[in-house]
Amino acid sequence: MRSQNSTLSLHTAFVRPPFFFINGLNNIPHAKYYYVFLCFVFVVTLLGNSFVMFSIYTERTFHTPKYMAVFNLAVADLGESTSLIPNLVAMFLFDSQYIAYDACLANMFFVFFFTCLQSLTLTILAYDRLVAICFPLRYHAIVTMPAMAVVLTVVWAYDSVLLMIMVALVTRLSFCKSIVVKSYFCDHAPIFFLACNDNLPNGITGIVNIILLLYIPLILTVLSYVFICGAIFKIASWEGRVKAIKTCSAHLMLVALYYLPMLGTYIAAIGFSIHPNVRIMNTSLAKAITPMLNPIIYVLNTEEFKEFSKKMLKRRRKKTRTEINNQNK
Repeated sequence: MRSQNSTLSLHTAFVRPPFFFINGLNNIPHAKYYYVFLCFVFVVTLLGNSFVMFSIYTERTFHTPKYMAVFNLAVADLGESTSLIPNLVAMFLFDSQYIAYDACLANMFFVFFFTCLQSLTLTILAYDRLVAICFPLRYHAIVTMPAMAVVLTVVWAYDSVLLMIMVALVTRLSFCKSIVVKSYFCDHAPIFFLACNDNLPNGITGIVNIILLLYIPLILTVLSYVFICGAIFKIASWEGRVKAIKTCSAHLMLVALYYLPMLGTYIAAIGFSIHPNVRIMNTSLAKAITPMLNPIIYVLNTEEFKEFSKKMLKRRRKKTRTEINNQNK
């Protein structure tokens, strides 16, 4: 009887490890070059998104609801890269793959929070384009600064609550099987699969969050463009249609950059088994490259940013000439 009780207590004992071991890429020669490449990507991401945020903050013409959402997208890009890449590089370039339990949960929250914030912000920008093209005369009455501030506040709260629930449910898990996380960061599914008690609530929460934070925003974005296409076809002149399409081109590129790599990986995983290294490479590249390209696409495809960049260059040249003249005197 005592032996049965002791066996039962072993199975029901709650085990919270002091740390996890992040596995990363396995048996790939010269993998460190990949992490060096991610360092370069992070620097470009930092500079690009900082420039977008600085431009919107300093230039009065950018103090509009649309650019408030663009500023939020830059914050999400910068947040995702900062919560992911420096930690990843520190782990795998400097062989420090152990991460404390609490730090792991924090890493999980922030990576997913900013990743999902991108998805939600892209949906807000799709709504902005929908109103601008389908209801141009009422745009400034519908999309106002207070309305955009409320929408962004709701989005931050919505994202935070859902992901706090997801992370909080991890704390109820007991880890007596392994502490090796088969991913490149503290990923939700690879961690809860390590649990030796009931992880069904975690699996359900993960699926619900994917639906609420990724799939529903994608569906709303696609529906927005269905209505936008309908409105564009009603425009009589070809020039008007081209102008309307141009106002959406940058946003469409951002949506494609964000969703296509992710959906491709998920669809491929359903059809056949994907090697962990392939999954890690695909998802890490998508999470690193997208925040880097977002500001570049906006700067290259938006006339307002082009004009602002030209003004900045002119001011810089003028200041340099003035300094040279003062030195010559």
